[in-house]
Amino acid sequence: MSIEWTESRLLDAALGLGARDVLGWSAAEEKLARDAQIVPSNLLDQLRDQIRAGDDPLGEVFAGLRGPETRRELGATYTPLRIVDAMLAWAVEQEAPARVIDPGAGSGRFLLRAGRCFKGAELVGVEIDPLAAAVARGNLSAAGLQHCSRVVLGDYRADNHLNGDGSRSLFVGNPPYVRHHLIEPGWKEWLVARARDLSLSASQLAGLHVYFFLVTVLRAQPGDFGVFITAAEWLDVNYGALVRELFLGKLGGEGIVVIEPTARPFPDVATTAAITVFHVARRPTSIRFRRVSRLEDLDNLGGGRLVRRERLESERRWSRLTYNARGRPDGFVELGELCRVHRGQVTGANKVWIADHKANCELPDALLFPSVTKARELIAAVGALSDASKLRRVVDLPEDLDTLDSCERRAVDRFLRRAKRLGVHKGYIARHRRAWWSVKLRQPAPILATYMARRAPAFVRNLASARHINIAHGLYPREPLTERALSGLVNHLAVGISVIDGRTYAGGLTKFEPREMERLFVPGLDVLEAAAV
Repeated sequence: MSIEWTESRLLDAALGLGARDVLGWSAAEEKLARDAQIVPSNLLDQLRDQIRAGDDPLGEVFAGLRGPETRRELGATYTPLRIVDAMLAWAVEQEAPARVIDPGAGSGRFLLRAGRCFKGAELVGVEIDPLAAAVARGNLSAAGLQHCSRVVLGDYRADNHLNGDGSRSLFVGNPPYVRHHLIEPGWKEWLVARARDLSLSASQLAGLHVYFFLVTVLRAQPGDFGVFITAAEWLDVNYGALVRELFLGKLGGEGIVVIEPTARPFPDVATTAAITVFHVARRPTSIRFRRVSRLEDLDNLGGGRLVRRERLESERRWSRLTYNARGRPDGFVELGELCRVHRGQVTGANKVWIADHKANCELPDALLFPSVTKARELIAAVGALSDASKLRRVVDLPEDLDTLDSCERRAVDRFLRRAKRLGVHKGYIARHRRAWWSVKLRQPAPILATYMARRAPAFVRNLASARHINIAHGLYPREPLTERALSGLVNHLAVGISVIDGRTYAGGLTKFEPREMERLFVPGLDVLEAAAV
């Protein structure tokens, strides 16, 4: 369309398409509309034709006008239409609802599609942004759905007009992704209190999508059902425990489809997504897990691997259950059967405890340990770290300073006096050590690995016997492994692991926690011995 869009022109278009005709028009939206201009009829006709053909031109304009950084504050990330269609295709296979509720309606994509799928159903959208709410109304009216639609401008957590009236409801949509540090303290207390009402615990570190799962449970009735797409973090992180308990409890979770970042389930950010399907109050004996890497594989939400409820109740992290729907490859074992994975030690004050080649020279070499302190040191090593001379050194003092000789003790005392002047002894990490001055580095790990980056981990054979701090993981064999086996293991990990095996966060960072890394499948010892060069 040959028009220079602005927010005011977008609002004008929504009004021209009949936004005011949708129930729930608010004072905030009316305030935005005070200076509305008339939109040419030919442009409105073009927009109306596109909307009725299944497109979302107004939503695309909105997303373009407000970039990802602006929309992130409210968690507004619009769902690709292919995913919307797959989610509603699942819903169509269930008993038809009397009402469809989208708790974060945005431009109304889910409601528009639902209106075509469920003729006669009431369409209810909740949206906190008045411009987005007006856009959703314009879309619904242009599609001829204004007579059965209602858009509520407000917060899904606070609105009390959505409580069940005995009719069957479908909850569908993309609950907003907002990190906990942008959520007001009062709402965090609300989350804890409402979870406690259900005899559950909640973390104040939870993202906003966790609140939406909880509110859905509070508002839904037995017989209601739903399908949400969210970031997949809740499958594994500690704050996601509340969603996992709700899924196995009152929410009535029936299946989860994980979408890898390569499919771009959220166009604004590279992150792993999870589609969650549920029937309120049901308790299926098995849950279906599936993982897809392309949107083309998402024509429906069926298929995948059935996992018994008892397994889920005992697992703290669920994403691993989607990795291996075809079962463990022959001859492979979990990495944790061969090695323990330990994150490196936290110093608590890198500027003090990490020395370059010139700093802290008054300390004896015996107290300075060449260490991997930057992930790029492992990435640059390309399979083997054989030279420690260019690594920085970490100060690691014994807990009992009386074990030092008099010369060493004088040097250490001077160092500690300087550290105290900097307040190092008052830091959180220092205060929780037995001796605040003792970092207690782990022994050198035969294999070192990066664990968080915008790439797969780098696995490196530690031939230099370097120590490592908390920017890396160390792999420690449970039983002594031959050099041949260690080399074979590194060779496999270097090419056999990808970002899809970890957890990808908004922004594209992929993270492997120690226990997650231990669950990676690797060749068994016999295969490693035979494969090593």
